[in-house]
Amino acid sequence: MARPKPALPDAAAILALADGEGRLAVRVSPSASADAILLPDGDGVLAVRITAPPVDGAANEAVLRLVATALDRPVSRLALIRGATGRNKMIQLID
Repeated sequence: MARPKPALPDAAAILALADGEGRLAVRVSPSASADAILLPDGDGVLAVRITAPPVDGAANEAVLRLVATALDRPVSRLALIRGATGRNKMIQLID
């Protein structure tokens, strides 16, 4: 049985959360039951739920892949610049 497609908001809504330097604050929930991106309720931090466990960078890779898919850009145009070992991460959007 195939995995369901992740719940993804509109790319413009995600890009609106980036600061003037093109950085996106993300709060990650690894080992979730399904992949999803949730828009913030007011704190400006994007919530990302991923099924990958936080082991050997698997969760970080999954976060970058999911955000890249939502933004319709290649993973190579994103960089994890802070939070490699924590739930709070900062992703740089590369033009």
